[in-house]
Amino acid sequence: MTKAYWIATYRSVSDPDKLAAYAADAPAAIQAAGGKFLARGMPAAVIEAGENMRTVLIEFESLEAAEAAYASPAYQAALAKLEGGAVRDIRLVESV
Repeated sequence: MTKAYWIATYRSVSDPDKLAAYAADAPAAIQAAGGKFLARGMPAAVIEAGENMRTVLIEFESLEAAEAAYASPAYQAALAKLEGGAVRDIRLVESV
């Protein structure tokens, strides 16, 4: 089975309170769905495009597990708390 990675970057945060409410619940929901946080935070170095954005990297056992985590009721409840508070780019990528 090929592992998959959830890569999220935060392009902008317009409401830190909404982000804090989301962040209070999202990690537990993701971990309960099998996600393992590998990295999260601001870049230690920015190379090439110069986008200095908060980045989160989460490992899952499969693409299906990552998709199920995103669709899970617990994660969707956390995500509802973020609505309109941030612009993010989330990608699910399979390992090679």
